[in-house]
Amino acid sequence: MDAPRAAARRDVTELFARRATLRRSVRLLSEFRFEQSDPARFYGALADDTAALVADLWRAATGSDPAGRTVLDVGGGPGYFAAAFARAGMRYIGVEPDPREIHAGPAVECPEDDPAAGTFVRASGMALPFADASVDICLSSNVAEHVPQPWLLGREMLRVTRPGGLAVLSYTVWLGPFGGHETGLWHYLGGRRAADRYARRHGHRPKNDYGSSLFAVSAADGLRWAAATGALLAAFPRYHPKWGWWLTRAPVVREFLVSNLVLVLSPPEIVN
Repeated sequence: MDAPRAAARRDVTELFARRATLRRSVRLLSEFRFEQSDPARFYGALADDTAALVADLWRAATGSDPAGRTVLDVGGGPGYFAAAFARAGMRYIGVEPDPREIHAGPAVECPEDDPAAGTFVRASGMALPFADASVDICLSSNVAEHVPQPWLLGREMLRVTRPGGLAVLSYTVWLGPFGGHETGLWHYLGGRRAADRYARRHGHRPKNDYGSSLFAVSAADGLRWAAATGALLAAFPRYHPKWGWWLTRAPVVREFLVSNLVLVLSPPEIVN
């Protein structure tokens, strides 16, 4: 890695690190309880936190305000994220393959002079229908573990991000406590076994069904892929306080204790 990119890697998390407190971690963890019973509360809090994360990363990496920048959210689902990014002044484009997910959230109120703040496109994250280098920021929040080829998703994110922009890929690590999603900790006995147990108890397959809509993605896999791109700026646990970020550098331990890994990448500027 050249000197400028090494400096960027040190600095890109500087602003967000100030938010990464124990209080924030406890608050977000408490909201997870409401994912099923009160999705507006859960996803609203997660969306606001994600918009703040992306804005801080952009400011630290570029030294400029993110207002007016285009954010392409791969797997954005309902409108909670669109609303949060619109409030932050960013132009939001959501990509979602399932139309039921797009309409599952609230109606998004967008500024009249900026209808693109809440644009939605039905498409796969592994084949994004956007031109090369066409967006400032490409985000994927908790999607990589739901697709069979997560690093194809990552390559597509880098492809559509302009040089000097940011690609932020955040995903749930399989061996972490939330790797099984609604099947709970039973995934430690095997993903298929956990899904089958869920089906017996609830009379239907889990939404995140191992082998079809949920896959085992490790922290090591993500770090190895990101390093190979030459575009990696930073990697850190999404929901941990700053003093726990060292876990990302600890092999084996990170698979169990880094519940959600954030990879921050930036396609290099083209030099003539």
